[in-house]
Formats: sequence, C-alpha cells, structure tokens
Amino acid sequence: MPDRDSAVWWRAVRAHTFPLQRCADCAALRHPAREVCARCRSFAWTWTPALGTGTVDSWTTTHRAVHPGFAGLVPYTVLRVRLDDAPGLWCWGGLAEADPGVLRAGLPVRAVFTDADEDLTLIDWAPR
Repeated sequence: MPDRDSAVWWRAVRAHTFPLQRCADCAALRHPAREVCARCRSFAWTWTPALGTGTVDSWTTTHRAVHPGFAGLVPYTVLRVRLDDAPGLWCWGGLAEADPGVLRAGLPVRAVFTDADEDLTLIDWAPR
C-alpha cells in the first residue's frame, strides 16, 4: 500500500516512469522512498527522473508457492538490481522477457512496467 513516503513513487510507476528521491540539501539520490536523508539527515527532498537501468546484483527463483495466491505464478524469478543512477541504490522486481538461464551477475537490465491490475503497476526487469 502506498504510504506517506512512497505514494508519489507508486503514482509515477503507474504512469510508467521511474523516479528517485533526491535530497534537497545534499543532492543524494535514494531508493526506496523515505522521510529522512541517510547522508545529511535532511527532511527536504524532491523527485527526479531516473534512468530505469541497472545491472543484476542477485536473484532467486521460487519453485513452490508459499501463499495460494502465487500458485499460478511458480516458478518466478525476483532480481535485485544495482541502479545505474547512483552507487548503493538497488531496486527489486521480477524477471521479464527472458528465461532465468540468461541471468548472471552484472547483466545489464532495463525497467519494464507490468500493469498488474487497474490500480497497481509493478517494476520488472528485462535484459538490455
């Protein structure tokens, strides 16, 4: 559910854009959204467009549904992607447009937007 810090993010993703928070005082980029800057402790921020690209850092493939709602989705692969926008930023999401056999650490990927339903869009990752 969107909260005070992430609501803008979810609206932007719904519009198929990939923003990041930028500290208004020290200019550090951050993801996921949060109220305070970890670098300078500022409570001021803006949103800035991001590249929506990165490299695969890690992944896992789930073969057994841990909840009945996921039974029709297994197996599915979730990636941790190191974002190209700034060191130390990661984003998680499903693997899209590829078989898990192509995955390797450092694989360049791009964000793709998956409209799960009329209210929810998710970020997935496809090789580039």
